[in-house]
Amino acid sequence: MEVAVLYVPACPNLDRARRRLQEALDAAHMAATITETEISSPEDASRMRMSGSPTILIDGHDPFAEPGDRASMSCRLYRASGAIEGAPSVEQLVAVLERSASP
Repeated sequence: MEVAVLYVPACPNLDRARRRLQEALDAAHMAATITETEISSPEDASRMRMSGSPTILIDGHDPFAEPGDRASMSCRLYRASGAIEGAPSVEQLVAVLERSASP
């Protein structure tokens, strides 16, 4: 499994996303190749399919994308258990990782 983390310079939620992603991989007993890419232009955001920072792609797919999402270099917000946060919850990440690993 390949996981890409796309982010803008000085993203305030990058460390949280990194931590939660690793916690989710550990909880799901999964391994992944994780790459991180700093996005510095709107053109790169569009080309890489980043819809806010941080964006997590699993095998090239954004499991948190919503209809109408557009490329963006702004902070991304994730809904989790009635709250809005700057990174997906560990539980959300475990669910998408396990779905992605299923045949």
